[in-house]
Amino acid sequence: MDGVLVIDKPAGPTSHDVVARVRRAARWAKVGHTGTLDPMATGVLPLVVGRATRLARFFSASDKIYEAEVRLGWATDTYDAQGAPTLRGADEANRAVHWPAPGDLDRLLDRFRGRYPQAPPPFSAKKIDGVRAYSLAREGRPAEPKASPVTVHEISGVACEGDRLRLRIRCSAGFYVRSFAHDLGAALGVGAHLSALRRTQSGDFEAADAIPLDVVERDAHAACQRLVPLERLLGSMPTVVVTEEGAIRTRHGNDLRVEDLVWRPDVLAGRVRVLDGQGILLAIGEAWPERGLLHPDIVVV
Repeated sequence: MDGVLVIDKPAGPTSHDVVARVRRAARWAKVGHTGTLDPMATGVLPLVVGRATRLARFFSASDKIYEAEVRLGWATDTYDAQGAPTLRGADEANRAVHWPAPGDLDRLLDRFRGRYPQAPPPFSAKKIDGVRAYSLAREGRPAEPKASPVTVHEISGVACEGDRLRLRIRCSAGFYVRSFAHDLGAALGVGAHLSALRRTQSGDFEAADAIPLDVVERDAHAACQRLVPLERLLGSMPTVVVTEEGAIRTRHGNDLRVEDLVWRPDVLAGRVRVLDGQGILLAIGEAWPERGLLHPDIVVV
């Protein structure tokens, strides 16, 4: 079996746990995930199966959409509800949080829109001198991963209820919603942490495409039926169609020439999908004018 299975991850298991459970239930030898979800998070988790594992990098780098709930009043060491409180900014008697005016809140959120450097949480898989940050944090040692550039395309659907802030975030890969919650609490001066998170979209895969993990474990046949085949993957990428000779050259990783193509876009640049005459995905190619017309960079057949 080859393709992508979109899991609706429940709260509790890690992304690696989900991979192991699907591999065991469906008896697939090669399964991997395309971007972790924290144990408390739910929602869209695309798994690559078989030859699709060669394409994992493209799915991991895609934009994501989250529905997040941020609780104001105190920060935690993990930046989410599973951590120990480290800062209490609300009134201890009634947990009151003094909200800014709606206009002030929106202006504050503007700080987190666009491209900016974001520091990952101390409890994260980022490495510090070759050691996972969470390993250092668990030992009580300094764990301050370096900030990395992230992009927030949109923060919308903002709703306030008591000490809870609910919002929708469309962002680049590598964005930590936990760090956003922590940094927002610091900016408000009251402390905050991520109290709930659901990923509703990862790249082209949406919640409507997802199958619950427990369904996969009860009925492996259902998982096979929901597998997105190779030829339907990366549909937003430009496509070329090759001749029979071009297909042979592609399978051997040889550069493709003009005469090897049946069809090509008017402008051929960057990454493209390489299909044969039957619409089977053969490779992901990249234009290399200095080496020929097109090089099959990642062969999947």
